[in-house]
Amino acid sequence: MPTTSPPIRIGIIGGSGVEMHLSQQMDADRTETHEPDTPFGPPSAPVTTGTYTGRDGEISIAMLSRHGRGHVHHPGQVNSRANIFALKQLGCTHLIATGATGSLREGINPGELVLIDQFIDRTDGRPRTFFEHAAVHVEFADPVCPVMHDWLKQAAARIDSTRVHDTGTYICMEGPSFSTRAESHLYRQWGADVIGMTALPEARLAREAELAYTMIALPTDYDCWRERDPEQSEQSLIVEIIGNLERASNAAIALIKAALDDLSVLRETPSPAHEALKLGIWTAKDLIPPEEVERLRPLWGRHFQ
Repeated sequence: MPTTSPPIRIGIIGGSGVEMHLSQQMDADRTETHEPDTPFGPPSAPVTTGTYTGRDGEISIAMLSRHGRGHVHHPGQVNSRANIFALKQLGCTHLIATGATGSLREGINPGELVLIDQFIDRTDGRPRTFFEHAAVHVEFADPVCPVMHDWLKQAAARIDSTRVHDTGTYICMEGPSFSTRAESHLYRQWGADVIGMTALPEARLAREAELAYTMIALPTDYDCWRERDPEQSEQSLIVEIIGNLERASNAAIALIKAALDDLSVLRETPSPAHEALKLGIWTAKDLIPPEEVERLRPLWGRHFQ
């Protein structure tokens, strides 16, 4: 029996700046604030949902501030399970994540954008699965949805505010302190292009939730592998980093808006992420406790029908 794909709702995980700018093109009368209850506790912040109007018409979106409003959660404190569960619960089908990073490449300048297509996980101790009472193994060789990645690449060709690198490997460290110089050089040798603290386990959990996921990295500095001018004061360095973040944030907003103006790629091409659990549930379903099936119903309920 044929199934009908759910309507597209795009979740956006990032900072308050993205939410503020996109809200300007949303119908205030149709905007809602949600404080979802999840099996993993509350998300980092209330989720704003509404209808964004672009050149391609109206699109349903949901926006979540990863670090909480006012940046109150450091990366290791971000409740990624609650965040992803809440967005799934609210009907999201696709996720765009943004995050500040350090550049590990001379050719990736602070203030530019990188469309991430690979990750290296160096986090430690963060919960990285929803499924604690069943053996669930999703494929993660290609951690970013290729359909969404191509969609953003096409949108990048329509903006000229900054350079957009259309490929990049993001190494996710635990933090909250930054790398040693030796670590920074090591990560360059591993082939990483940018370093951050937030994309994982977020991207893994999105795959478990069968959500198409893509990541826009916002380089703010060159990390510590590239030694700074000894004459530069720490105060001027901070001012420079803040300026780079502002430029990259504005460019990311422009890129997201350009992408939302043309949704044809997403409408016409199914994401492989939407079938991630089809072969991923290894435990015999009759051995999974019914209460666990019900607890996580928004994630895997359709596979138990």
